[in-house]
Amino acid sequence: MTAETNMTLIDCLNVLKEVRRDEAVISVMGTAREWSSLSSHPLDFIYVPSSMGQATSLGLGIAMAQPNRRVVVCQGDGSMLMNLGSLVTLSAHAPRNLTVLLFDNGVYEVTGIQKTLATPELRKDQQSVNYAEMAKACGFSTVFEIDELDTWKQSARECLDAEGPVFVVLKTAPMLDGGGPKSPGPAAQRIRDFAEALQSQ
Repeated sequence: MTAETNMTLIDCLNVLKEVRRDEAVISVMGTAREWSSLSSHPLDFIYVPSSMGQATSLGLGIAMAQPNRRVVVCQGDGSMLMNLGSLVTLSAHAPRNLTVLLFDNGVYEVTGIQKTLATPELRKDQQSVNYAEMAKACGFSTVFEIDELDTWKQSARECLDAEGPVFVVLKTAPMLDGGGPKSPGPAAQRIRDFAEALQSQ
């Protein structure tokens, strides 16, 4: 994978929206900010209050409770660093219906574009942390690394259809003016609506 990319979070999420069928999509922080403006599907779970790192755990719980439904987790690299242990938990339970999309832009985007400690500039060895290799080491057997939009368009459906747990690293450029996420509405009602959609669709 190259160090630079012109692929954006919005590019990637638009592809997800295009190929989506009846998957539940879990998003937090920066991914929630953008996904909430792109989609209003009943099977969206947009979770924003102090939610860094929680998407993978939320996705695991939903995937285990709904084994016949594909669950897609959308999480940034900064959020992933807040809950790396969840990768071991995910691979231990190994839900066949779970895909994790990791949007790697090298920064904590919604808190001020600070570089993460996974970037080479802040590491003594000057080497980027390789999230794909990390996922493999944690027990994921199906891992993709993508840094070109055309490649993502061609392989997105495969990433959603593959037997899980699947881990996909999408290398994206930081959004310098994205800001923080906002709640799309009262949380209690949205949770009730989401639970009802999970049961009915």
